[in-house]
Amino acid sequence: MNRRSFLGGVLSTGLASSLLPAAAARAQVGEIRIGMSAAFRGSAAGLGSELHRGAQAYYSEINARGGLFGRSITVVALDDGYNPDPCIRNTIQLLDREKVFLLSNYVGTPTLTRALPVIKQYGDQHVVLVGNFTGAQPQREAPYVDQVFNVRASYRQEMAALVERFWQAGARRFGVYYQIDAYGRSGTDGVARALAARNAKIVAEATYVRNAKFEEDMSIAVKALREGGSEVVLCTGAYQGCGAFVRSARDAGWAAPISNVSFVGSDAMLGLLVKHGRAKGRDYTRALINSQVVPSYDDTALPGVGEYRALMDKHNPQVPEALRDTAYVPQKYSFISLEGYVNRGVRPSARRWNRSGGSISESVRRSRSRPSGIKGWIASTSRGSTAIAGYRSRTGPRRSGPDHAHGRSEAGLEKTRDAEAHGGHRIHRRDRSRLPGAIRSPREDHGLPRAGPAAGRDRELDHRVPVAAGEPEPRVHRQG
Repeated sequence: MNRRSFLGGVLSTGLASSLLPAAAARAQVGEIRIGMSAAFRGSAAGLGSELHRGAQAYYSEINARGGLFGRSITVVALDDGYNPDPCIRNTIQLLDREKVFLLSNYVGTPTLTRALPVIKQYGDQHVVLVGNFTGAQPQREAPYVDQVFNVRASYRQEMAALVERFWQAGARRFGVYYQIDAYGRSGTDGVARALAARNAKIVAEATYVRNAKFEEDMSIAVKALREGGSEVVLCTGAYQGCGAFVRSARDAGWAAPISNVSFVGSDAMLGLLVKHGRAKGRDYTRALINSQVVPSYDDTALPGVGEYRALMDKHNPQVPEALRDTAYVPQKYSFISLEGYVNRGVRPSARRWNRSGGSISESVRRSRSRPSGIKGWIASTSRGSTAIAGYRSRTGPRRSGPDHAHGRSEAGLEKTRDAEAHGGHRIHRRDRSRLPGAIRSPREDHGLPRAGPAAGRDRELDHRVPVAAGEPEPRVHRQG
């Protein structure tokens, strides 16, 4: 399936043909309640806020058109501050007290991995989680795969793509900088596996504590990675902690390429670096590479992107006042809000519809007298081929989400794309005409020597490396 089919019109098909209409069969009278636990305040406020705003743009449009079966869609959002214990409490509250129909748009690996056992306990009630802002492995594998509908690519897949990009450009000595928790360990494990496939190892590593601020000094981490001989640093963290590392590295005069996976919140990190750079009179955005699992929000040639932008403009969705962090300024468009918009529109593919005997809306119609069975039907759709806002991926046991090791490749969210920050702007690989004349090839962008005829290839990357990740033990900065 060509990426540029990107739904040709999500709104033209209507939410009645997506996953969410099934909620109408079990929702309270007058509304369909969707539960969300995410970071809305603190150093990771931009992650939960933007994911919420993207989904809300679509829900607002549906509600303006009369809702689903006469019911409005309500997101019951709770702040967990990007910490596990509040996420556990929020999940129980959403299911027991708020009586939400389903869960969606959870943010973060350290939070979700702790909430998964709780969600599992509600398996007999067919509780499902649709879309989550984490690419870690636990929710992609037994015993949780039957209750979690993954949309985004995995961190191992993203890291495999980044390693491949830098390897082609000539890098052989990779360092890692990561958040010291299950999230950071998952991304670092992806780097280790990708390098092992090339008979190479991580040469140095450093960590930071979750919820670190942009103003913090990360010079110890910079020193460890620099003295360890890192030619490239691959980061797994959030925008403030990783932005602090970039700032400290450049202030130390270290110009090595630094990359991040999509979770980081690249637009928020770029904003912090640009603002700091203006105050200091220097550019902190050179040699920064980010992987992304959604298209560029500037690529309006994709109908789905055009719809996303139109609804963001029309509804200007806001985080509820009670959850709002006044220190965070919402972005007009962002990769994260686009992902939230995509998450709200997950739907089984035509083949799945046919196997199940019709569309979800038809299943809802038939099951109104037996509403308890509809969640089980939704959960069953998490196995098979899935169309995600015009993207195609395969899901199922050990293939949950687009990270799979077997089967033919289908263009979509399983494609990990990379973009470079330069002069305060994010430039995607396929749009290199916007780069200044001094920056033309991947090897030049990364500051690395040529490594053979493949080094300058300019293409999107598609890798699948299945994986399992666990909660790491604490560790201090160290040189490997």
